[in-house]
Amino acid sequence: MSATVFDSRNSILGEGPLWHPFRKQLFWFDIIGKKLLSRIENTELEWQFDEHVSAAGWIDHDSLLIASETGLWHFAIPTGERELIVPLEADNPITRSNDGRADRQGGFWIGTMGKNAEPNAGAIYRFFKGELVKLFDNITIPNSICFSPNGDRAYFACTLTQKIMQVLLDPDGWPIGEPQVFIDLAPEDLYPDGSIVDGDGCILNAQWGEGRVARYSPNGSLIEFYPVAGVHSSCPAFGGHDFHTVFVTSACEGLDEPSLDQGRTYQISINSQGMAEPAVELLVPISHRP
Repeated sequence: MSATVFDSRNSILGEGPLWHPFRKQLFWFDIIGKKLLSRIENTELEWQFDEHVSAAGWIDHDSLLIASETGLWHFAIPTGERELIVPLEADNPITRSNDGRADRQGGFWIGTMGKNAEPNAGAIYRFFKGELVKLFDNITIPNSICFSPNGDRAYFACTLTQKIMQVLLDPDGWPIGEPQVFIDLAPEDLYPDGSIVDGDGCILNAQWGEGRVARYSPNGSLIEFYPVAGVHSSCPAFGGHDFHTVFVTSACEGLDEPSLDQGRTYQISINSQGMAEPAVELLVPISHRP
């Protein structure tokens, strides 16, 4: 299960990989470079933005929901045109978006953080049925947003706390009660970055500074890990024709003299069965939004 290079471009802060299940195409971001990247076979694709962009969900064959430092946007893949769906801390110049993912009910969770990781400047929101609601605040670096296979619980982390949290969800996808610690990585001095969940309910977590994705059972026990050459492994995504491929972004940020291996996007073939990301449901046609 050795990792190979999927894309050799070196992102400053590679993040937010998303496999579009209809297009059979991976999208990901360079947050600091303010870019959305993709590729179709040997053709490299890139879209430049004028602000930080970090995470996405798919809406339909030709559309993504993209999170930026000022809002959630409808993004037309064929043309590159975007239209605002809802503002996201647009009046706060200190913050930007970070980790985000669609939930099983058709909503979209997105974290914000200070551009310089200002303490407790961030929050986690949920976009659902046209409304953006703040769920948790006083977060420094939000990460690991992912969901159980049946959508009855959510996971997330503030990376600096070195803990992955879990919270139960009601049938509409809203949190029930207070979050509880799912995995405490502090004893191993590990820092959780992005996460995904496989079909068995296991968590696959990219660990910043370790160059690996670790797989944990539904009770939080370490099962195995998959190394990648990118030391700052940042976020995984299931994809490929059978969802046995894990794509992993990485970052050059924070490395004094990064090698060519850093900031690349990797792929690993694993035995566990992955899951397609669910679509984000807008409900109101984008052209009819105020």
